[in-house]
Amino acid sequence: MADHVDIDDLRTRWTRALEGVRGPGGGPDPVPYADNLLARWQEPQRHYHTLTHLTAVLDHIDVLEEYADDPDAVRLAAWFHDAVYLPERSENEERSARLAERALPEAGVAARAAAEVARLVRLTTGHDPAGEDRDGQVLCDADLAVLAGPPSAYAAYTAAVREEYHFVPSDAFREGRAAILRRLLALPLLFRTPYGQRHWEATARYNLSSELEMLSL
Repeated sequence: MADHVDIDDLRTRWTRALEGVRGPGGGPDPVPYADNLLARWQEPQRHYHTLTHLTAVLDHIDVLEEYADDPDAVRLAAWFHDAVYLPERSENEERSARLAERALPEAGVAARAAAEVARLVRLTTGHDPAGEDRDGQVLCDADLAVLAGPPSAYAAYTAAVREEYHFVPSDAFREGRAAILRRLLALPLLFRTPYGQRHWEATARYNLSSELEMLSL
């Protein structure tokens, strides 16, 4: 699926985040790394986990930047968080984290910083960062912000997710999707940053509850 996004702008955003973590001129040319990731995000099996999603997560991190300790590390984690994505596989986040662990040191990022980006990527498996984990809270909130979209955007999101899982029979998909919705609704808070709680929490819970009700019909 082709995304109507600005590829050049994404390359610039990647370079800015990478240089924010490693320092300008601190390693090889950032662009080939950007292009490798951009190609991954455009693979044909993706319908929701696309460049549009990546751009939205980066935009939400910009909104939440004041709550992060290291916003550029969070941005790099956004680039990697779904870099490996096969809908029929369950270890996508782990494989994405391992990709970050391999690629970032090669791109000039210190081992400790690369490990921190990979840790953040792994957090997107359960979206349950610790209370003091400010960077984890920003990444998870940015990733879940789609849940707080207006009705048309939320409907487009759920349709795209279903398309990614087209190979799953309807009854099995409804059962699995409902389990995910119940798990999210059971969290004391979906969003951990003050901004997310103030602007996204109520709408996201309404959307999740409405979808769960529809699945139960």
